[in-house]
Amino acid sequence: MNLVSPHRVVQLISLRVISKPSLSLSFSFSAKRPSFLRFSLLTRAMASHIVGYPRMGPKRELKFALESFWDKKSSAEDLKKVAADLRASIWKQMADAGIKHIPSNTFSYYDQVLDTTAMLGAVPPRYGWSGGEIGFDVYFSMARGNASVPAMEMTKWFDTNYHYIVPELGPEVKFSYASHKAVEEFKEAKALGVDTVPVLVGPVSYLLLSKPAKGVEKSFSLLSLIDKILPVYKEVVAELKAAGATWIQFDEPTLVLDLDAHQLEAFTHAYSALESSLAGLHVVIETYFADIPVAAYKTLTSLKGVAGYGFDLVRGTQTLDLIKGGFPSGKYLFAGVVDGRNIWANDLAAALSTLKALEGIVGKDKIVVSTSCSLLHTAVDLVNETKLDKEIKSWLAFAAQKIVEVNALAKALSGHKDEEFFSANAAAQASRKSSPRVTNEAVQKAAAALKSSEHRRATNVSARLDAQQKKLNLPSLPTTTIGSFPQTLELRRVRREYKAKKVSEEEYVKAIKEEINKVVKLQEELDIDVLVHGEPERNDMVEYFGEQLSGFAFTVNGWVQSYGSRCVKPPIIYGDVSRPKPMTVFWSSIAQSFTKRPMKGMLTGPVTILNWSFVRNDQPRSETCYQIALAIKDEVEDLEKAGITVIQIDEAALREGLPLRKSDQAFYLNWAVHSFRITNCGVHDTTQIHTHMCYSHFNDIIHSIIDMDADVITIENSRSDEKLLSVFRDGVKYGAGIGPGVYDIHSPRIPSTEEIADRINKMLAVLESNILWVNPDCGLKTRKYSEVKPALSNMVAAAKLLRTQLASAK
Repeated sequence: MNLVSPHRVVQLISLRVISKPSLSLSFSFSAKRPSFLRFSLLTRAMASHIVGYPRMGPKRELKFALESFWDKKSSAEDLKKVAADLRASIWKQMADAGIKHIPSNTFSYYDQVLDTTAMLGAVPPRYGWSGGEIGFDVYFSMARGNASVPAMEMTKWFDTNYHYIVPELGPEVKFSYASHKAVEEFKEAKALGVDTVPVLVGPVSYLLLSKPAKGVEKSFSLLSLIDKILPVYKEVVAELKAAGATWIQFDEPTLVLDLDAHQLEAFTHAYSALESSLAGLHVVIETYFADIPVAAYKTLTSLKGVAGYGFDLVRGTQTLDLIKGGFPSGKYLFAGVVDGRNIWANDLAAALSTLKALEGIVGKDKIVVSTSCSLLHTAVDLVNETKLDKEIKSWLAFAAQKIVEVNALAKALSGHKDEEFFSANAAAQASRKSSPRVTNEAVQKAAAALKSSEHRRATNVSARLDAQQKKLNLPSLPTTTIGSFPQTLELRRVRREYKAKKVSEEEYVKAIKEEINKVVKLQEELDIDVLVHGEPERNDMVEYFGEQLSGFAFTVNGWVQSYGSRCVKPPIIYGDVSRPKPMTVFWSSIAQSFTKRPMKGMLTGPVTILNWSFVRNDQPRSETCYQIALAIKDEVEDLEKAGITVIQIDEAALREGLPLRKSDQAFYLNWAVHSFRITNCGVHDTTQIHTHMCYSHFNDIIHSIIDMDADVITIENSRSDEKLLSVFRDGVKYGAGIGPGVYDIHSPRIPSTEEIADRINKMLAVLESNILWVNPDCGLKTRKYSEVKPALSNMVAAAKLLRTQLASAK
C-alpha cells in the first residue's frame, strides 16, 4: 500500500481550466516546518471553513487497512498508523490551503454516529461491554456484528448514499464517557501544528436519529434522554477546552427536517443546559442538506452560548431569504456556498455575489466562507484522475479542489481576489454551457413527450401474477437472491486485466462464462427457485450501466464512502442520456442457456442510477431521470425478446432521493415512480417484473411503492427488526409479490435455519403465503463464498420447512 506520510509532501491540488490548460494551482506541506508554501499568513487568517472531509484517503487507504485488520492480516496498531497518517495529511492539506476553521473528529473508522454512541457509552447489552474505554472489538461488533450477535441497524444518512449505525436507546441505558476520540484527535492535530475545530454530532440530532431499543416501547420519547446524555457532552467539552480548543462545531442537521414544537424546544433546552460549559468557546451549529424551516431558524438563532450558524446555501436557497429577513447581530454566518455533495466546479462569480450580499447583512468580519456540508459525500482529489477527458475534467472539483475554492472565495471577499483563478473558472463554466457533447435534441424531445402518459401496464397485478405462475410454475415461498454473488480476487483480476488490455476479449468472455456457470450450478445445488447470473462482469450496479450509456463520464479514483469500508465510484452524468446498444442481453442469454430454471435479467433502475451518480446541475433531476428511464425501457424490451421471463429493475435508492421536507416529497415521488413504470410498461403479462430496495425507512412511502406496480418487490428487512412488517400489521393491503429480506448480508454472521424460519413466520403473520418470497436483504457481492453457501443453504432449508408446515396446515 502506498500510504501518504505526514513527513513528506503528501498532496498536490491541480485545477485545470480549459482556457489555460497549463494553469495549475498546487501546494504541499512538510510536517517538519510550519511555513505554508503557497499562502501567506494573511491568507491563512481569511474566514474559511470546511464542514468535514472524506476519510477513506485518495486511493482508499483506510478501506484496505480496515479489511486487512478484519481479516486478521494486520494488527490494530497497523490500522491506527494508517488512520493517523491519513488524518495528518488531511489537516495539513487544509492548513496549507489557507483554511482557518479546520475540522477534527470528522475522521471515523466506520461512522460518526457510531463514534458518538461510543463516546456516550450507549453500547447495547448484547455486545458484552463492561465499561472502560471502548476498543475495536466492541466498536466493530456494533457496526458489523460478530459470530454470536447481529450488528446494529444501518440506515441512510438523510437523503445521501452514506449509511449510519442507528443508536438503540431506552430508559435503562446508563450513559458514560467511554470514547475520548474527539479530544485525542484534537490533540493529535495540535501536535502537528494545526489548530482545529472539533466536530461533534449534536445531542438533539443524536437522539432524533436514534431508535427505541428492542423491548422498549415504540412510543418511548428518545428526547426524554437529553438530560442523561448532556453530562457526557459537558465532560467532552471540558476536556477540549483544557486541551486548548477555541472553537467547537456541533452538527445538528435534523434542524432542516419538519420538527414539531416539542422537538424544537429540545434544542433550546439542550444548549441552555450546555451554556455554562461552553463559556469561553466559540460554538458553531452546523445544518445541511436542505432549507431550514422558519420555526427552526428562529429556534437556532436564539440558542444560548452559540457564536455562529452554518447553513447549506446550495440545497437551501430559501434560507437566504430568512437570513436577509433578519440575522442576529454579532453572530457569525458560516455560508455554505461550495457544494459538498457534487463534483462540479463552483461558479465562483455567482458564489462571490451571494457572499457580498450576505456580507452587507451580517458584517464583513462575521461571514465565514464554507462548504454546504461535509465533503464526505464527494470524491477526494481530481489530481488522481489522469485518464479523464480534459474538457470534462475542467468542469469538475473534488474535495481537494473545493478546499481551494473555499479559500479563493474567502480571499476575494477580503479584497485579495485571484483574478487569474476566477477568469479560469469563468472560462470553464462557459465551456460547459456551450459544449455540444452536453445536448442531444432527440433525447430531450423523447423525454419531454413522456409527460403525456402515466405508462401503466395493461392489466392489474393479480391477473399478471396468475399468468406468470402458469408459465413459471414456482412453489409457494419461492426462493431467490438479489443479484450479485461474491466477487473473488481472481474475478476482479480478470476484469482489471481485460480493462487494461492484458487479456483478450475471447479470454475474458471465457472466464466470465465459467464464473456464471459456477454460480448457476451452485444455485441449482442449493435448490434456489429463481436464479441470478451473479453479475461477474459488473464492477458496480450503476457504473456498469453508465459505462454503456451516452452522457456519462467515469473516474479511476472518484470513490465515495457508502458505509464502513464500502466505497462506491459514482459515474458523472454530464449530458443527455441514451442507450447506443443492448447492455445486458448477451450475458443474461448465456446464463439462461445454462439452466431450465427461470433466470433473472438484472438491471439498475433509472431513479437509482440517478441517485447514485453525480448528476448534472444544469437541468432538473426529473428530466435526467426520464432520459435514463427511456434507455432502461429499451433494455427491458430487448431482454424480453431474448426469452428472459423474469426481469429485476433495482430501485435500491428510490427512498434515498426523497426530499427531507414533506412539502417537496409528493413531486419527487410522482416523477420517480413514473420513471420506474416507464421502464416496463410495454412488456407482456407473462413477463415478471421484480424490483429491489435496500436500507431505508419505507413505511411512509408504501403507497408510492405500490404505485410502482412491480410484480414482485424484494426489500431490506432483517437488520431493522422487521420494521417494514409493521406497515402491513397496520392494515396496508399489498397484492403483489413481496420478499422482505430474511438475513443481513452486510454482516459476516451466518444465520441458522431456525432463525430464518422464525423470520418467515413473522412475515406470514401479516402477509399471504401466495405472495411471499424468501430472499436475503441485498446482493452478495461483498461476502465470501464461505459465508454465502451456508447462509443460502439455511435460507432454502427454512423455506422448505415452512412449505411443509403450510401444506400440513391445509
